[in-house]
Amino acid sequence: MSSYDAVALFSGGLDSILAVRLVENQGLKVKCLHFVSPFFGTPRQLSFWRESLGLDIDAVDVGEEMARLLAQRPVHGFGKVLNPCVDCKILMLREAKARVAGYGARCIISGEVLGQRPMSQRRDSLHLILRDAGVQDLLVRPLSAQVLPESPVERCGLLAREKLCGMWGRGRKEQLALAKRFALPFIPAPAGGCKLAEKENACRYWPVLGKSPFPVAAEFHLANSGRQFWSHAGEGPYWLCVGRQQDDNEQLRRNAFPGDALFTLKDFPGPLAVGRQFDKQPWPEEVLLDAASFMASYAPKAVAQAGSVRVGLRLGPRGLDLRVLPLRQTPCAWGERSWEAIRAELRAEARARLQEGTRSRASFCAGAGE
Repeated sequence: MSSYDAVALFSGGLDSILAVRLVENQGLKVKCLHFVSPFFGTPRQLSFWRESLGLDIDAVDVGEEMARLLAQRPVHGFGKVLNPCVDCKILMLREAKARVAGYGARCIISGEVLGQRPMSQRRDSLHLILRDAGVQDLLVRPLSAQVLPESPVERCGLLAREKLCGMWGRGRKEQLALAKRFALPFIPAPAGGCKLAEKENACRYWPVLGKSPFPVAAEFHLANSGRQFWSHAGEGPYWLCVGRQQDDNEQLRRNAFPGDALFTLKDFPGPLAVGRQFDKQPWPEEVLLDAASFMASYAPKAVAQAGSVRVGLRLGPRGLDLRVLPLRQTPCAWGERSWEAIRAELRAEARARLQEGTRSRASFCAGAGE
């Protein structure tokens, strides 16, 4: 493996590009790591970044680590939606640290800017991330280095502090000026880039976290496509994904698990639907029929026939033909989750965890007193 001087956390945003350029401008060789999960990352952009920016960049899949982090709940909590920004940054820095020796690198760089993001880029948060990721001797934040404590990397002379920046706050004026100085071929649009920070996506992900026995990355990929419906009839929960267009149908087919139920209309154009079969929780026949009827109601031509239609069901190795009436209102009462309901559940869980923590501390103090 080629020897590098630095490993960079590279999102593809302007800040991460500038952080890399500042370090390369001091003659250092940088290996960029682009982290990918169901919630963030665009690996299809890698070739574009290599060609347009001349970057040495690889994708790092942290999907399973992120699924585990969410399932176990982030130590430092969620942001305004379902975004675990502090824990996510710690995770990525730990992943980068684990690769430093293999690349022969001597430091890690990131594009964080002091005060730019309210949760993860406050001064106290930056210090907490540094400590909990265990990168005190490795991490440099080139864009805000001059308004943060001097890092060991700067003190040892690997990077000249006076050639780094002192940016802070939410404005982009200094970043744009630096981009002009470096003659960047394009300026990425400002965007958060994380689906966990969006309410619509939280409505997709939160039920998976609450209902799947063992949430894994592939289930969140499945949740990213089509309409997401849940039913708690009988021995549910039951999870049904219904495509909205051909692209959705293809993504749902790709992301379905081998044992999932796949529903397709036989005689009309329409959606493909996936019924997620959680381990040891196969759907009973009446639920499969109900889901087929509900899925068919999203095919206008099937509904217009005003009679029963054929739906193909693929369930593992078995293939069946079902005949159902397209119905939007069915006994299983399929429904989409609302952000208001999810926010209430998030707050209730946060209160419960706080109370549990208070009880644990009280118990510890009482024991210590004895």
